[in-house]
Amino acid sequence: MVLTFALFVGMAVVGVGLYVLLVLRGEMRTAMNQTLRNQAHRIAVQVEQEPDPVQRGRTVDDLTELRDLSIALITPDTTYRPTSQTASPLPADTLIDVSVLRSLENETIRYARSESEGDQPLFVAALYRPSSNLIVQVAQPPPPLYDLARRSQVVLILGMVLALILALIGSFVAAYQVTTPLTRISETARRVAEGEFGDEIRVDSRAAEFQDLADSLNRASGAFREKIEELERMTRLQSEFIGNVSHEVRNPIFSISGYLEALGTPGLDDEQRKMYAEKALTNLNRLQNLFNDLIDIARLEYRKDLINRSVFDLKDLVDEVAEMLRPKADEKDLDLEADVPRFFVHADRSRIRQVLTNLIENGIAYTDSGSVRCRVQRRLDKVRIEIVDTGQGIDEDHLDRIFERFYRVDPDRSRESGGTGLGLSIVKQILQAHGEEIHVESTKGRGTRFWFDLPYEPEPEPEAVEA
Repeated sequence: MVLTFALFVGMAVVGVGLYVLLVLRGEMRTAMNQTLRNQAHRIAVQVEQEPDPVQRGRTVDDLTELRDLSIALITPDTTYRPTSQTASPLPADTLIDVSVLRSLENETIRYARSESEGDQPLFVAALYRPSSNLIVQVAQPPPPLYDLARRSQVVLILGMVLALILALIGSFVAAYQVTTPLTRISETARRVAEGEFGDEIRVDSRAAEFQDLADSLNRASGAFREKIEELERMTRLQSEFIGNVSHEVRNPIFSISGYLEALGTPGLDDEQRKMYAEKALTNLNRLQNLFNDLIDIARLEYRKDLINRSVFDLKDLVDEVAEMLRPKADEKDLDLEADVPRFFVHADRSRIRQVLTNLIENGIAYTDSGSVRCRVQRRLDKVRIEIVDTGQGIDEDHLDRIFERFYRVDPDRSRESGGTGLGLSIVKQILQAHGEEIHVESTKGRGTRFWFDLPYEPEPEPEAVEA
């Protein structure tokens, strides 16, 4: 970048310098020579009008005093130089060889530049007039305008050299200001490409473009970091999921295999055979429930269109689920309270039935005494459903993980109840497919409360009966 700036600015400086040194100076010299030629020509005309040599000398003296010129008249025989010249004296020799005057046929003029006694330059012109066989030689120091132009040339050249130096310095500073942020951005991009997402790009530049570029790359790096962390988390969950599935499937299969082998043992009575058959059937049902839950989770996770919304009476659904699960509550001498007001909601009835079943069944499983209650209340444009139990509660350390697949707060008790460890995960998937969230709060030893919201719908008008 510095070389590029230097090249273009240097070309401009060289071009202007050549113009000043060659063209402009040549034009000034030409103008000065033309002035001397006119002066010499006018003097020659006036001198030629005086045939008397004495009178010619007087004319030259008068012109010297009036025009501040150094004048000399040269003929083949004589040379006249005024002794009282106010201007710088002419050099002793002439620009035209006197010995060849007779051979010259046309008017001839020669120009030269010499130094006076005070080292002041003199511009000299010698004009030969063949009509009078006379040489008029004039000399003049540079006029003030010529000196001004010459000084302007020097200043202009120095200014262009200074401009070149400043351009080089400026280009170096500009290149540093541009390349430094780009180098940092490039290094950070390389680290990001190598998988290092810890450092952010910090650009010490006032240029908004670099700041925007750094912010964009930082956002991209942050997004990549989040994606990679999410992929790593999903990989860990997948490994845990596969391990849990293999463990959950292996146990029922081993149990079924053991009970079937026991059934083949000779000498068993009918009561023992019945017991082994029932236990094998129980584990087979458990295995079937496990696969059904896994299929539900997979379908809900990858097929959001499986939610078929409709308007239905939530009270009827709660009563239906409570009636189905009341025998389980009665077995543990628990009160199942589900007397709720009538509200209509817009959701998938079969899926919400599955949610209520899992939550109430979960409350019954982890409550040894007291009650399990289902409460419903309207909150603006939502209907909130709460499942509250007086069971053993959940430690705060477990609350963030109870919706993970196969996660159990009490593994031994869950397996005894026949749970697969997927119930709450299915609840979360169903509600997320509805655009809602499941919430939980619990106190160890005092019970647990789950709640979620569904969109409220006004009660539909009854259809008119045709006569």
